[in-house]
Amino acid sequence: MEFTLDLNTIWFILIGLLLTGYAILDGFDLGIGALHLLVKKDIDRRIMLNSIGPVWDGNEVWLVTGGGALFAAFPHVYATVFSGFYNAIILLLFMLIFRAVAIEFRSKRPMKWWRQMWDVAFSIASILIAFLMGVALGNIITGIPLDVNKEYVGTFWDMINPYTVLVGITTVALFMMHGSIYGVLKTEGELNQRLKGWVNNSIIFFVICYVTTTMATLIYFPNMAKHFKDYPPLFALALLNMLAIANIPREIHHGREFMAFLSSAASIAALLALFAVGIFPNIVLSNPNPEYSLTIYNAASSQKTLTIMLIIAAIGVPFVLAYTISIYWIFRGKVKLTNMSY
Repeated sequence: MEFTLDLNTIWFILIGLLLTGYAILDGFDLGIGALHLLVKKDIDRRIMLNSIGPVWDGNEVWLVTGGGALFAAFPHVYATVFSGFYNAIILLLFMLIFRAVAIEFRSKRPMKWWRQMWDVAFSIASILIAFLMGVALGNIITGIPLDVNKEYVGTFWDMINPYTVLVGITTVALFMMHGSIYGVLKTEGELNQRLKGWVNNSIIFFVICYVTTTMATLIYFPNMAKHFKDYPPLFALALLNMLAIANIPREIHHGREFMAFLSSAASIAALLALFAVGIFPNIVLSNPNPEYSLTIYNAASSQKTLTIMLIIAAIGVPFVLAYTISIYWIFRGKVKLTNMSY
Protein backbone atom coordinates (compact mmCIF):
# COMPACT_ATOMS: atom_id res chain seq x y z
CA MET A 1 0.00 0.00 0.00
CA GLU A 2 1.26 3.45 -0.87
CA PHE A 3 2.23 5.57 2.14
CA THR A 4 0.39 8.90 2.35
CA LEU A 5 0.86 11.35 5.20
CA ASP A 6 -2.81 12.20 5.66
CA LEU A 7 -4.70 12.86 8.91
CA ASN A 8 -5.37 9.16 9.47
CA THR A 9 -1.69 8.31 9.15
CA ILE A 10 -0.68 11.24 11.37
CA TRP A 11 -3.00 9.96 14.11
CA PHE A 12 -1.63 6.43 13.69
CA ILE A 13 1.88 7.83 14.22
CA LEU A 14 0.79 10.07 17.12
CA ILE A 15 -0.87 7.22 19.01
CA GLY A 16 2.22 5.13 18.37
CA LEU A 17 4.41 7.87 19.85
CA LEU A 18 2.20 8.17 22.94
CA LEU A 19 2.27 4.41 23.55
CA THR A 20 6.02 4.36 22.93
CA GLY A 21 6.40 7.06 25.57
CA TYR A 22 4.42 4.88 27.96
CA ALA A 23 6.49 1.79 27.16
CA ILE A 24 9.77 3.64 27.75
CA LEU A 25 8.68 5.39 30.95
CA ASP A 26 6.48 2.81 32.67
CA GLY A 27 8.62 0.04 31.20
CA PHE A 28 11.40 0.62 33.71
CA ASP A 29 8.82 0.79 36.53
CA LEU A 30 7.58 -2.65 35.51
CA GLY A 31 11.17 -3.87 35.15
CA ILE A 32 12.02 -2.70 38.67
CA GLY A 33 8.92 -4.56 39.88
CA ALA A 34 9.90 -7.74 38.04
CA LEU A 35 13.37 -7.64 39.67
CA HIS A 36 12.10 -6.55 43.09
CA LEU A 37 12.02 -9.95 44.79
CA LEU A 38 15.62 -10.68 43.73
CA VAL A 39 16.67 -8.03 46.25
CA LYS A 40 16.71 -9.52 49.76
CA LYS A 41 17.50 -6.66 52.16
CA ASP A 42 14.64 -4.42 53.25
CA ILE A 43 16.68 -1.24 52.77
CA ASP A 44 17.61 -2.28 49.22
CA ARG A 45 13.98 -3.00 48.41
CA ARG A 46 13.08 0.45 49.71
CA ILE A 47 15.76 1.98 47.49
CA MET A 48 14.34 0.11 44.47
CA LEU A 49 10.83 1.34 45.28
CA ASN A 50 11.97 4.91 45.83
CA SER A 51 13.86 4.94 42.53
CA ILE A 52 10.45 4.93 40.82
CA GLY A 53 8.47 6.49 43.70
CA PRO A 54 8.29 10.08 42.40
CA VAL A 55 7.57 9.13 38.78
CA TRP A 56 5.61 5.88 38.45
CA ASP A 57 2.14 7.47 38.62
CA GLY A 58 3.10 10.24 36.20
CA ASN A 59 4.39 7.63 33.75
CA GLU A 60 0.92 6.10 33.57
CA VAL A 61 -0.41 9.40 32.22
CA TRP A 62 1.04 8.38 28.86
CA LEU A 63 -1.14 5.25 28.84
CA VAL A 64 -4.26 7.28 29.66
CA THR A 65 -3.34 9.82 26.97
CA GLY A 66 -2.77 7.08 24.41
CA GLY A 67 -6.12 5.45 25.25
CA GLY A 68 -7.90 8.79 24.98
CA ALA A 69 -6.27 9.47 21.62
CA LEU A 70 -7.32 6.03 20.39
CA PHE A 71 -10.92 6.73 21.44
CA ALA A 72 -10.94 10.09 19.67
CA ALA A 73 -9.22 9.07 16.44
CA PHE A 74 -10.24 5.43 15.96
CA PRO A 75 -13.44 4.83 17.96
CA HIS A 76 -14.25 1.53 16.23
CA VAL A 77 -10.90 0.12 17.36
CA TYR A 78 -11.50 1.38 20.89
CA ALA A 79 -14.97 -0.20 20.97
CA THR A 80 -13.88 -3.53 19.47
CA VAL A 81 -10.76 -3.99 21.58
CA PHE A 82 -12.18 -2.80 24.89
CA SER A 83 -15.36 -4.87 24.55
CA GLY A 84 -13.78 -7.96 22.99
CA PHE A 85 -10.83 -8.04 25.38
CA TYR A 86 -12.99 -7.09 28.34
CA ASN A 87 -11.74 -9.80 30.72
CA ALA A 88 -8.11 -9.21 29.80
CA ILE A 89 -8.44 -5.43 30.21
CA ILE A 90 -10.19 -5.80 33.58
CA LEU A 91 -7.32 -8.06 34.70
CA LEU A 92 -4.80 -5.49 33.44
CA LEU A 93 -6.55 -2.64 35.25
CA PHE A 94 -6.75 -4.72 38.41
CA MET A 95 -2.99 -5.34 38.25
CA LEU A 96 -2.31 -1.63 37.65
CA ILE A 97 -4.40 -0.76 40.71
CA PHE A 98 -2.88 -3.56 42.80
CA ARG A 99 0.64 -2.41 41.92
CA ALA A 100 -0.21 1.12 43.06
CA VAL A 101 -1.69 -0.16 46.32
CA ALA A 102 1.38 -2.31 46.96
CA ILE A 103 3.72 0.65 46.47
CA GLU A 104 1.71 2.87 48.81
CA PHE A 105 0.94 0.27 51.52
CA ARG A 106 4.27 -1.55 51.66
CA SER A 107 6.02 0.72 54.17
CA LYS A 108 2.97 1.62 56.26
CA ARG A 109 3.76 -1.13 58.78
CA PRO A 110 7.14 -2.39 60.03
CA MET A 111 6.20 -6.09 60.28
CA LYS A 112 8.23 -8.36 58.04
CA TRP A 113 5.21 -10.41 56.89
CA TRP A 114 3.36 -7.22 55.92
CA ARG A 115 6.19 -5.89 53.78
CA GLN A 116 6.85 -9.31 52.23
CA MET A 117 3.18 -9.64 51.26
CA TRP A 118 3.16 -6.30 49.43
CA ASP A 119 6.58 -6.98 47.88
CA VAL A 120 5.19 -10.16 46.32
CA ALA A 121 2.06 -8.30 45.19
CA PHE A 122 4.15 -5.52 43.62
CA SER A 123 6.39 -7.94 41.75
CA ILE A 124 3.61 -10.24 40.50
CA ALA A 125 1.48 -7.28 39.37
CA SER A 126 4.43 -5.75 37.48
CA ILE A 127 5.23 -9.03 35.71
CA LEU A 128 1.59 -9.65 34.77
CA ILE A 129 1.11 -6.11 33.43
CA ALA A 130 4.13 -6.49 31.15
CA PHE A 131 3.06 -10.00 30.11
CA LEU A 132 -0.53 -8.97 29.30
CA MET A 133 0.69 -6.04 27.20
CA GLY A 134 2.93 -8.39 25.26
CA VAL A 135 0.05 -10.83 24.74
CA ALA A 136 -2.05 -7.94 23.38
CA LEU A 137 0.68 -7.04 20.87
CA GLY A 138 0.97 -10.71 19.91
CA ASN A 139 -2.76 -10.86 19.16
CA ILE A 140 -2.54 -7.80 16.93
CA ILE A 141 0.14 -9.62 14.92
CA THR A 142 -1.69 -12.96 14.73
CA GLY A 143 -5.08 -11.38 14.16
CA ILE A 144 -8.30 -11.94 16.05
CA PRO A 145 -11.72 -13.22 14.91
CA LEU A 146 -13.94 -10.28 13.96
CA ASP A 147 -17.35 -10.37 12.29
CA VAL A 148 -18.86 -8.03 9.72
CA ASN A 149 -20.03 -5.71 12.51
CA LYS A 150 -16.45 -5.20 13.74
CA GLU A 151 -17.19 -7.22 16.88
CA TYR A 152 -14.85 -9.75 18.50
CA VAL A 153 -16.35 -13.24 18.25
CA GLY A 154 -13.70 -15.19 20.15
CA THR A 155 -13.16 -15.96 23.82
CA PHE A 156 -10.54 -14.99 26.37
CA TRP A 157 -8.66 -18.24 25.81
CA ASP A 158 -8.52 -17.66 22.05
CA MET A 159 -6.04 -14.88 22.82
CA ILE A 160 -3.65 -17.30 24.51
CA ASN A 161 -1.49 -19.37 22.17
CA PRO A 162 2.23 -20.23 22.00
CA TYR A 163 3.08 -17.17 19.89
CA THR A 164 1.25 -14.60 22.03
CA VAL A 165 2.76 -16.15 25.17
CA LEU A 166 6.20 -15.86 23.56
CA VAL A 167 5.61 -12.16 22.81
CA GLY A 168 4.43 -11.70 26.40
CA ILE A 169 7.59 -13.28 27.81
CA THR A 170 9.72 -11.19 25.45
CA THR A 171 8.01 -8.04 26.73
CA VAL A 172 8.76 -9.04 30.34
CA ALA A 173 12.41 -9.66 29.39
CA LEU A 174 12.61 -6.28 27.62
CA PHE A 175 11.27 -4.41 30.65
CA MET A 176 13.54 -6.34 33.01
CA MET A 177 16.52 -5.18 30.94
CA HIS A 178 15.19 -1.61 30.90
CA GLY A 179 14.45 -1.66 34.63
CA SER A 180 17.84 -3.02 35.63
CA ILE A 181 19.55 -0.23 33.66
CA TYR A 182 17.36 2.37 35.35
CA GLY A 183 18.23 0.77 38.70
CA VAL A 184 21.94 1.17 37.96
CA LEU A 185 21.28 4.81 37.08
CA LYS A 186 19.52 5.52 40.39
CA THR A 187 21.49 3.46 42.94
CA GLU A 188 25.00 3.30 44.37
CA GLY A 189 27.22 1.01 46.41
CA GLU A 190 26.64 -2.73 46.71
CA LEU A 191 23.14 -2.64 45.20
CA ASN A 192 24.49 -0.74 42.20
CA GLN A 193 27.14 -3.40 41.56
CA ARG A 194 24.56 -6.18 41.85
CA LEU A 195 22.28 -4.43 39.37
CA LYS A 196 25.13 -4.10 36.88
CA GLY A 197 25.38 -7.89 36.89
CA TRP A 198 21.64 -8.15 36.34
CA VAL A 199 21.91 -5.86 33.31
CA ASN A 200 24.09 -8.41 31.47
CA ASN A 201 21.86 -11.34 32.49
CA SER A 202 18.68 -9.49 31.47
CA ILE A 203 20.23 -8.54 28.11
CA ILE A 204 21.00 -12.21 27.43
CA PHE A 205 17.47 -13.19 28.46
CA PHE A 206 15.95 -10.52 26.22
CA VAL A 207 18.15 -11.28 23.20
CA ILE A 208 17.25 -14.99 23.37
CA CYS A 209 13.53 -14.11 23.55
CA TYR A 210 13.85 -11.45 20.85
CA VAL A 211 15.63 -13.72 18.35
CA THR A 212 13.13 -16.53 18.99
CA THR A 213 10.16 -14.18 18.56
CA THR A 214 11.62 -12.66 15.40
CA MET A 215 12.17 -16.11 13.85
CA ALA A 216 8.62 -17.19 14.76
CA THR A 217 7.19 -13.97 13.31
CA LEU A 218 9.04 -14.30 10.01
CA ILE A 219 8.08 -17.98 9.68
CA TYR A 220 4.43 -17.87 10.72
CA PHE A 221 3.48 -14.24 9.98
CA PRO A 222 5.50 -13.19 6.90
CA ASN A 223 3.02 -10.34 6.27
CA MET A 224 4.85 -8.43 9.04
CA ALA A 225 7.90 -8.20 6.74
CA LYS A 226 6.04 -7.07 3.61
CA HIS A 227 6.68 -3.32 3.97
CA PHE A 228 10.35 -3.96 4.70
CA LYS A 229 10.64 -5.88 1.44
CA ASP A 230 8.83 -3.16 -0.47
CA TYR A 231 10.83 -0.32 1.14
CA PRO A 232 14.36 -1.62 1.98
CA PRO A 233 15.44 1.61 3.78
CA LEU A 234 13.04 0.63 6.59
CA PHE A 235 15.56 -2.06 7.53
CA ALA A 236 17.43 0.78 9.25
CA LEU A 237 14.93 0.38 12.11
CA ALA A 238 16.08 -3.20 12.70
CA LEU A 239 19.70 -2.09 12.48
CA LEU A 240 19.08 0.72 14.98
CA ASN A 241 17.48 -1.75 17.37
CA MET A 242 20.44 -4.14 17.22
CA LEU A 243 23.00 -1.34 17.63
CA ALA A 244 21.09 0.13 20.59
CA ILE A 245 21.02 -3.22 22.40
CA ALA A 246 24.70 -3.89 21.64
CA ASN A 247 25.65 -0.45 22.98
CA ILE A 248 24.11 -1.05 26.43
CA PRO A 249 26.86 -3.29 27.95
CA ARG A 250 29.52 -0.99 26.44
CA GLU A 251 28.06 2.08 28.17
CA ILE A 252 27.61 0.20 31.46
CA HIS A 253 31.26 -0.95 31.30
CA HIS A 254 32.44 2.66 30.89
CA GLY A 255 30.21 3.88 33.72
CA ARG A 256 27.91 5.90 31.44
CA GLU A 257 24.62 4.73 32.94
CA PHE A 258 22.52 7.49 31.40
CA MET A 259 23.76 6.66 27.89
CA ALA A 260 22.96 2.99 28.56
CA PHE A 261 19.45 4.01 29.58
CA LEU A 262 19.04 6.07 26.40
CA SER A 263 20.20 3.07 24.37
CA SER A 264 17.62 0.89 26.10
CA ALA A 265 14.92 3.49 25.41
CA ALA A 266 16.01 3.63 21.76
CA SER A 267 15.71 -0.16 21.49
CA ILE A 268 12.12 -0.01 22.82
CA ALA A 269 11.25 2.79 20.38
CA ALA A 270 12.80 0.86 17.47
CA LEU A 271 10.94 -2.34 18.40
CA LEU A 272 7.59 -0.55 18.49
CA ALA A 273 8.42 1.20 15.21
CA LEU A 274 9.11 -2.20 13.62
CA PHE A 275 5.78 -3.43 14.96
CA ALA A 276 3.92 -0.35 13.64
CA VAL A 277 5.46 -0.63 10.17
CA GLY A 278 4.59 -4.33 10.10
CA ILE A 279 0.87 -3.88 10.83
CA PHE A 280 0.30 -0.62 8.86
CA PRO A 281 -2.34 0.32 7.69
CA ASN A 282 -4.16 -2.20 9.91
CA ILE A 283 -4.74 -1.47 13.58
CA VAL A 284 -6.61 -4.68 14.38
CA LEU A 285 -6.12 -7.53 11.92
CA SER A 286 -9.06 -9.89 11.45
CA ASN A 287 -8.24 -13.58 11.27
CA PRO A 288 -9.47 -15.65 9.45
CA ASN A 289 -11.41 -12.93 7.60
CA PRO A 290 -8.91 -10.17 6.73
CA GLU A 291 -11.61 -8.19 4.92
CA TYR A 292 -13.10 -7.39 8.35
CA SER A 293 -9.84 -5.87 9.63
CA LEU A 294 -9.92 -2.45 11.27
CA THR A 295 -7.63 -0.05 9.42
CA ILE A 296 -6.69 3.58 9.89
CA TYR A 297 -9.39 4.41 7.34
CA ASN A 298 -12.45 2.25 8.01
CA ALA A 299 -12.15 2.63 11.81
CA ALA A 300 -11.40 6.37 11.95
CA SER A 301 -13.44 9.34 13.05
CA SER A 302 -14.50 11.96 10.50
CA GLN A 303 -11.87 14.23 8.98
CA LYS A 304 -13.32 17.17 10.92
CA THR A 305 -12.99 15.28 14.21
CA LEU A 306 -9.42 14.27 13.39
CA THR A 307 -8.55 17.87 12.59
CA ILE A 308 -10.07 19.28 15.79
CA MET A 309 -8.46 16.57 17.93
CA LEU A 310 -5.10 17.19 16.28
CA ILE A 311 -5.30 20.84 17.34
CA ILE A 312 -6.20 19.78 20.89
CA ALA A 313 -3.32 17.28 20.91
CA ALA A 314 -0.92 19.97 19.71
CA ILE A 315 -1.95 22.05 22.73
CA GLY A 316 -2.14 19.25 25.31
CA VAL A 317 0.82 16.97 24.56
CA PRO A 318 3.44 19.70 25.26
CA PHE A 319 1.97 20.02 28.77
CA VAL A 320 2.42 16.28 29.32
CA LEU A 321 6.00 16.54 28.04
CA ALA A 322 6.72 19.57 30.24
CA TYR A 323 5.33 17.79 33.32
CA THR A 324 7.36 14.64 32.59
CA ILE A 325 10.61 16.52 32.00
CA SER A 326 10.19 18.70 35.10
CA ILE A 327 9.53 15.71 37.39
CA TYR A 328 12.59 13.84 36.14
CA TRP A 329 14.71 16.96 36.49
CA ILE A 330 13.54 17.61 40.04
CA PHE A 331 14.16 14.02 41.15
CA ARG A 332 17.39 13.46 39.20
CA GLY A 333 20.40 11.80 40.83
CA LYS A 334 20.86 8.80 43.11
CA VAL A 335 18.16 7.69 45.54
CA LYS A 336 18.56 8.88 49.13
CA LEU A 337 16.20 7.46 51.76
CA THR A 338 14.52 9.92 54.14
CA ASN A 339 11.66 9.73 56.64
CA MET A 340 9.33 10.65 53.75
CA SER A 341 10.47 7.72 51.58
CA TYR A 342 8.41 4.60 50.86
